[in-house]
Amino acid sequence: RIIEFLAVMKLREERGLGPVTGRRSGAIITLVGPPGVGKTSLGESIARALGRKFVRISLGGIHDEAEIRGHRRTYVGALPGRIVRALKEAGTKNPVVMLDEIDKVGADWRGDPSSALLEVLDPAQNHTFRDHYLDVDLDLSEVLFIPTANVADTIPGPLLDRMELIRIDGYSEFEKVGIARDHLVRRQLERNGLNDGEASFTDDALGQVIADYTREAGVRNLERELGKVLRKVATKIAAKELEPPVSVEDVKPYLGKARFQFEAADRTATPGVATGLAVTGFGGDVLFVEAAVTDGDRGLTLTGQLGDVMKESAQIALSYVRAHAEQLGIEPVWNDKRVHVHVPAGAVPKDGPSAGVTIVTALASLASGRPVRATVGMTGEVTLQGRVLPIGGVKQKVLAAHRAGLREVILPKRNEPDIDDVPESVRNDMTFHPVSDVSEVLQIALEQPATQAA
Repeated sequence: RIIEFLAVMKLREERGLGPVTGRRSGAIITLVGPPGVGKTSLGESIARALGRKFVRISLGGIHDEAEIRGHRRTYVGALPGRIVRALKEAGTKNPVVMLDEIDKVGADWRGDPSSALLEVLDPAQNHTFRDHYLDVDLDLSEVLFIPTANVADTIPGPLLDRMELIRIDGYSEFEKVGIARDHLVRRQLERNGLNDGEASFTDDALGQVIADYTREAGVRNLERELGKVLRKVATKIAAKELEPPVSVEDVKPYLGKARFQFEAADRTATPGVATGLAVTGFGGDVLFVEAAVTDGDRGLTLTGQLGDVMKESAQIALSYVRAHAEQLGIEPVWNDKRVHVHVPAGAVPKDGPSAGVTIVTALASLASGRPVRATVGMTGEVTLQGRVLPIGGVKQKVLAAHRAGLREVILPKRNEPDIDDVPESVRNDMTFHPVSDVSEVLQIALEQPATQAA
């Protein structure tokens, strides 16, 4: 989309048509993605490609509408709003203005800044934007606004309707190795006082840092860990303990023991544990759903800071398993016991319907005594009839599964087209199982029952 926008501008310039101005001429390109994926850097690159000035406005935590529209001049210490100040700072009427962290705008008794942004970010209105301090119409139609956000869910609906979303969902391990080799290592060498040839990383060492020390969607922690290694190398060179050039082939002596392990095999070895996939503000993540049965009153206990939607998903999952007990091979006595479902980590709030199939699988695994296959992760909303409904964030969830060492992903049939968004290197590494019914999920996810010897 960004390349198309630049291409249209170039074509109009070549054909002597000039820039589009006036009503409905602006473009609001919103970059949505986890921290550290390069949203701000991308905005700077767009400004550089267009040959325009770049201005960044941080909206995180602002509560006052006057921050956008300015104060009336009758007040002592009145100032123009941030939009006008950004134009003044740029010194031009067509800069690239980045509205950082637009999903974290607050509201209180002083007004709602997101309501003031409705006019700024509407191409049909922003050619006559009026700042309270200037009190004259200001044409913002030539300004390229690039809002950024970690999640689109917290952006108010009317504001979201005015935006064109571009999702940056994170990077695969292969892409991270390339980014580190071509950009991050060079930058950290310069920051730690080392010349280009004095220290280097092998691709295996970079892969080790990515897999064992940083499990994230972006590359911010990766750069931090590379900086830590190079600081230790610089210290040894300064102390004459090492002679450059230094090739780092194993990062364990520099970074210590690995912080992340591939734990899916250990966790799912016991019946009643299933591996689910989720999306957070920091990208995709893997979560484990645990189920247990205890004596006591018939009912359902839920723990793990679950939200209302996720609690309802657990109720639906239990009702489905009990309704289909016969075909799942569950003894009737199991129906009269108390079921406990827990989703670690207990300190992290969780919500959403996409864990439905995971909870059904955990309960079916517990009831049948068949463990869940360790290489399988799953996502999808489930209905009382056992239908698997589509969910969002497929790319982020698949990347998280790949980072966690899973090699098979079960997802709703209607999400099958979303697999095309996943990087080819990850697609070739994994097997996808599009399903439309829970019975298909259980057939794929559960280990086959052991055949009795004759």
